[in-house]
Amino acid sequence: MQSLEAELDDARQLAVDDLADAIESIGFECTRCGACCKADAEDDHTATVFPEEVRTLEESDSYDGDYDWRDIARPMPYGLSETGDGELEGETFEWALQTDDCGDCTFYEEDDSGMGACAAHDDRPLICQTYPFSVALAGTSQPMGEAVDEAGMVRAHECEGLGRDISRDDAEDLARALKERAVRELEEAIAVRDNYAPADRDPGEIVVHDSEGAKRADGTPLEE
Repeated sequence: MQSLEAELDDARQLAVDDLADAIESIGFECTRCGACCKADAEDDHTATVFPEEVRTLEESDSYDGDYDWRDIARPMPYGLSETGDGELEGETFEWALQTDDCGDCTFYEEDDSGMGACAAHDDRPLICQTYPFSVALAGTSQPMGEAVDEAGMVRAHECEGLGRDISRDDAEDLARALKERAVRELEEAIAVRDNYAPADRDPGEIVVHDSEGAKRADGTPLEE
């Protein structure tokens, strides 16, 4: 198995034209069905968001009002355990976009006809910009299940928009975002590994280890 650093080198050398060719061959058009933004029958929506992306959303002009870290991101639930009163505690290694009472992404909106939209579309995280595609590199994510189609290094995941015609310009835009996401995911993974130290946490507390160090559930550094 390659080291994360070797995988990062591979990600940085990905050719956008090759990724765009693969995306074109698979085909994709967003139908705005909202499936990638909503909870499924068993779990709340989970989409990885990087610390810098959280701050971008905090400063976004896409919506009115004051938003803090907890309005945008929550600790990724995987690896956490429930306390006796049903609250979560423990340590985890990622942030997920915040969800509403239905378990859907907090930024997901739906009009009267059921057409989906993102309230922060212009500032949405890379995983949202690139869904339903991922790159076949170790250390990069496979969002929402296993691949259902593939071409070259590109993997496509469950989505009703697959197989539809896509323009070359749109394929290249998607390819650039996909390469950026692959690089960022590996950079994050390396930084998490290098910064990790077991946390001295209180009972009932959640600690998130991200690329910037250990944080509380509200995004503040643990050592403060």
